[in-house]
Amino acid sequence: MAISLSHAGGSAKRSPFKVKRDRLTVVLVVLAILIMWEVAARTFLDGRFILAGPSDIIARLLANPGLYWRATMVTIREAALGFVWGNLAAILLAALIALVPVTERVAKGLALVVFCLPLVATGPVLRVLYGTSDGPQITLAALSVYYTTFIPLVVGLRAITQSWEDLVRSYGRGRWQMLLRVRCRASVPYLIAGLQIAAPAAVLGAMIGEFTGASSGLGVLVIQAMRTLDVEATWTVAVIATALAMTAYGLAGLLGRVLAGEPPALLLRARQGDAGARQNSASALLLTFILTTVITLGLWQGLMDLFDLNAFFAKRPGDVLSYLATATEAGAHRDELFQALGATLLVTVPGYLAGLALGMLLAFLFELAPTARTTMMPVAIALRSIPIITTAPLIILMLGRGSAGLITIVAVMIFFPTLVACMQGLRQAPGQIIDFFDVYAAGPVRKLALARVPAMLPAFFATARIAVPAAVLAATVAEWLSTGTGIGNLMALTYSTSNYNMLWSCVVVLTLVSVVGYGLVSLIERQVLLRVAPEQVASG
Repeated sequence: MAISLSHAGGSAKRSPFKVKRDRLTVVLVVLAILIMWEVAARTFLDGRFILAGPSDIIARLLANPGLYWRATMVTIREAALGFVWGNLAAILLAALIALVPVTERVAKGLALVVFCLPLVATGPVLRVLYGTSDGPQITLAALSVYYTTFIPLVVGLRAITQSWEDLVRSYGRGRWQMLLRVRCRASVPYLIAGLQIAAPAAVLGAMIGEFTGASSGLGVLVIQAMRTLDVEATWTVAVIATALAMTAYGLAGLLGRVLAGEPPALLLRARQGDAGARQNSASALLLTFILTTVITLGLWQGLMDLFDLNAFFAKRPGDVLSYLATATEAGAHRDELFQALGATLLVTVPGYLAGLALGMLLAFLFELAPTARTTMMPVAIALRSIPIITTAPLIILMLGRGSAGLITIVAVMIFFPTLVACMQGLRQAPGQIIDFFDVYAAGPVRKLALARVPAMLPAFFATARIAVPAAVLAATVAEWLSTGTGIGNLMALTYSTSNYNMLWSCVVVLTLVSVVGYGLVSLIERQVLLRVAPEQVASG
């Protein structure tokens, strides 16, 4: 996927009065939400065991400060280490592509495969490999963050003008000096933007690792609260986790303002003349797919053999193939696996589509009514910052264990990244086009539909692709925790019974589903953009 960035349509700097007014509005909205939350918990939802009010949460924190402090510190440490290692891997991989461009397609393919690994299924496997250490939590935190940093960073390393490239080459400098002296400096705003998105994800990854067998941390408290039906404890952990995620998001944003100034508009689109765009033939894509598959299988087999891992729990590609294809009971294994997968997809697909639609519609609303953006964005940020491991039990408490609850969980996971991407995309409409509509006194709705939405489509599809693994993660986490249905529940059962053949099969199948879903969205994107915006067709 060749990507570049457009800065068209930047917004004007707001006056100090408007900034103060918006901040006051946000404070008033937050206070109103807290009051309504408390009233709801004390009146019509009192005694229904689905909602704890702010006062209940504060009382629980004051009654058990040591417990929550220790758990929070454990999760912070795991998330921080995963954040560092995951982003270091992203930086090294992006640098490799900048230094050796021929590796781009395979490197991005491998990065996508790793990104699509289902965390909820990978956690139990890592738990067996690492034992009782905090390795699974740190590894899952790293896996949660590296891709969201890697993609913007690749864009940033290319965000230099041709004149700068020519200047460096005229002094006889090679790619290494180009990377150190020019590309790294140009990439700082993009790196910071990626880190801001990655920071809350690290908290989520650490907590998923904790509930797959850790002895301490916020994820462990979630499991304990669910087992005892302790609603106040569940809401308390959710609030703490949300505060952590929002703090991480804010600190990364503050770092960006200090180091990089104004953040870039992350609009993903193909660049004219990009190497990826020139090689976007069916044969090149097929070759990339074959190479990525071979390298993935080779790494899987090689790492298992290199560390001489016990074949009872460290299954090789041949073990999974035999279990699903050639073993005596392979048919029964496939039936069990694909029946569970079908149940998961029945809620994942509607939730995914609902999240995309909600994010896009909210972006339209915020564009047409800026006041709504000021009042509703804090709620949107809060919903996005709550890690899915704490969101899932709360939504299931309210909506039950049926399809409605699962679809809502997936939609909540998807809508905020879609909202942010669409808001950025709507601002990419060229100023000349907007001026043209203004000359003819076009209304805001017509201007939105005919000028801003076409400019938004590349950003929308970029987030739609990345949202596929996120939707699978949301559904499987909810199934693992609460519902007793789907492939998430199957993984929980197979882990508890040490059926590692089925567990590894779930990992493989869910990874394939995410990769295929990513590819299908890419195909739809290409067909849509060929009709609406041919010059913006993404190349991968």
